Amino acid sequence: MARFKKRKRNVKKTILTIFAVLLIAFGAYLTTTTGFKILHGYALYKFMPTEETLVAHTLSGKGESEPVLASTINPEVSEWQPKIGEVMGKLTIPTLNSSWPIIHGTGDEELDRGVGHFDGSVLPGENDNSVLSGHNNTVFHHLGDVGEGDEIIVETKSGVFTYQVHTVRIVDEDDRTVIVSTDDAQLTLTTCYPFHVVGFAPERYVLVADLVDSQFNQSLALFTE
Repeated sequence: MARFKKRKRNVKKTILTIFAVLLIAFGAYLTTTTGFKILHGYALYKFMPTEETLVAHTLSGKGESEPVLASTINPEVSEWQPKIGEVMGKLTIPTLNSSWPIIHGTGDEELDRGVGHFDGSVLPGENDNSVLSGHNNTVFHHLGDVGEGDEIIVETKSGVFTYQVHTVRIVDEDDRTVIVSTDDAQLTLTTCYPFHVVGFAPERYVLVADLVDSQFNQSLALFTE
């Protein structure tokens, strides 16, 4: 009987040990690139309003509200509409001497391939707010080196659109005031912040730029990755 009880205790101890190892392994997984992408993707999903949720949000410190991304269509730009997952253009930031493909959509698959275009926002070049997002540990790892006055160039089938940064913001993850409708053509770049954080980041780094030059139909083919 004593031997049976001892064996039972050993089995229980073994089960607890295995369970503890699994918990440690899961914790380590969350600190890897794959685990980070899951958490980062959730953060972007939480940060981005859906296209159907065009509701009013109070602007910080202004006591007034505006609708989120009420589309104002520019016929010259909107003759084509990309599909989710489609390579719709190229983003170039001369200050960083870097370019990346722009993928329509901000899901995990799109953000893993380049810069994601939020499909609840207008296309680059249109009158309103076009929103692009990227991972802070990949495409936008050095976005903090871009400041006011720097140019951002977006190329699509419709043409080449040059924006100039006028505002740099760091906001809370739940702050949706950066994705508001605008009267003029505007580009907003967002990524998680701080840049060195591995895993869930509590804030967003935001660049806001105005359209300063448009060259329509200068880029007629989709850009390859």
